[in-house]
Amino acid sequence: MAVAGMARAQAPVDAEAARMLAKRNDCFKCHAIDKTKKGPAYNRVAARLKTKPDAVEVIVEHITSGRMVQLQDGSDEKHPVIDTRNPDELGNLARWILSL
Repeated sequence: MAVAGMARAQAPVDAEAARMLAKRNDCFKCHAIDKTKKGPAYNRVAARLKTKPDAVEVIVEHITSGRMVQLQDGSDEKHPVIDTRNPDELGNLARWILSL
C-alpha cells in the first residue's frame, strides 16, 4: 500500500496520534524509540531510511504487508499488520518514526 504524493510526505507529524496508533497495535512490544528490543529501535530505523525519497512508503509497506522479518535474536517471524488502512494514519506513523 503506497502513501501517494509529496504533500503527504511533507505533512506535519501528529506525534501523539502516531504513538497512540503504535500503542494500540502493540508496536512497543518489539520496538522502542531508542533501544533495541525484539526489533530495531525506531531511531535506528529513521537513521537508515530518512534520506531515502521513498522512506514513508517503505515503512508503510513494512507495517501493512505482514512479510517475514528477522528479529534481533536471528529468528524469523511474520511482522504484524497494523489495524488501519487509512493512508493519513499510516503516513503519519511513518513520518513520526522518521522524525526520531
